[in-house]
Amino acid sequence: MSLSFCMIVRNEEQNLAQCLQSVKGVVDEMVVLDTGSTDRTTEIAKEWGAQVYYFDWCDDFAVARNFALKYVTGEWILVLDADERLVSSIVPQIKQAITQEDCLVINLVRQEIGASQSPYSLISRLFRNHPKIQFNRPYHALIDDSVNQLLKQEGRWKIGSLADVAILHEGYQADAIARRNKQQIAKQAMQSYLAEQPSDPYVASKLGALYVDMGEIAKGLQLLTKGLKQLNLYSKYEEAEADDSLFYELHYHLGIAHRKKQNLAEAKHYYEIAIKANILPQLKLGAYNNLGNLLKDTGHLLEAKAAYEMTLQIDPNFVQGYYNLGMTLRAMGDYAEAIAAYQKAIQLDPNYAEAYQNLGVALLSAGKVLSGLEALKTAVALHQKSDPTEAERLRQTLQQMGFNL
Repeated sequence: MSLSFCMIVRNEEQNLAQCLQSVKGVVDEMVVLDTGSTDRTTEIAKEWGAQVYYFDWCDDFAVARNFALKYVTGEWILVLDADERLVSSIVPQIKQAITQEDCLVINLVRQEIGASQSPYSLISRLFRNHPKIQFNRPYHALIDDSVNQLLKQEGRWKIGSLADVAILHEGYQADAIARRNKQQIAKQAMQSYLAEQPSDPYVASKLGALYVDMGEIAKGLQLLTKGLKQLNLYSKYEEAEADDSLFYELHYHLGIAHRKKQNLAEAKHYYEIAIKANILPQLKLGAYNNLGNLLKDTGHLLEAKAAYEMTLQIDPNFVQGYYNLGMTLRAMGDYAEAIAAYQKAIQLDPNYAEAYQNLGVALLSAGKVLSGLEALKTAVALHQKSDPTEAERLRQTLQQMGFNL
């Protein structure tokens, strides 16, 4: 089976080479559609052997992605953005998956680098080159609607998925979002689409979550609640099962919104429902972690401990899970286990200032003064790089305790 790579780009000279390097030698062709770059993006694409085409940007990602698909010749298509890269270990699984004659789409797990809330998502980025598969929605463009129509029209197809991480994504890190004004662009695009399609639960979920993230919590709550009702109505009247991923996202973000409004019982309710969603376990990390935070902050330490332990059972490399487990164990007075949890978090992320800081406190509480001061010294140094105000606050607190670092 031939596999084509397809992407749209604009001013991506910082990311593009790494992305193309990850698929070079894996795919049979690389198609890059430029939407108006003014930097070296197109030159870099050509240097890596990509076929470069051009498109006048129209504020609609779906239109651009569909235009790019016109140039693809392979039997299967892999779509990435410039700030994503393919994980090399997944390649044999991809090669095997696309040999299945009845498979239309292979869903892939994407990991958000640096994310502390929901580090994994399942996305439809590997699919058969079928003329009826098209992207829609101007932002967060997806093929899902066209795929669902195909499944109804041509019953022989099935949807597959690979459970291992296939794509690494760096675009949702705070500095990247701020640098590229991603939130405002997304907000404007989704508001315009929602005005035309007011009954779309997917956009309600995405835009509602964005409102909450931007501090417009009341608007977010209203839209997320509406989206959940729309999803339930669709399932009822279309005699179809609710989209499991969308079911999870709506409940998960409703949990976040209610937590920010201090509606703790409602937040707990929505997190617990989200956890019951029929999706891959790693996609539920955010709900388990947030539920653990809520339980810890309300004094339910044993239940919080169980929630964090579940995150680590799902993903043994979940840094935030070890840190939160350490915080809970310390609150329970189990300093030895708390120290071990902090140390594991630091092993996975050597620049985790808060983990060093709380490790230092736990060591001091356990009577290990020299080790504790050494950890706190490292915490001050790390804070100095990213948050000098916090570094000074910590330094002054230690001085008041009689320690001079």
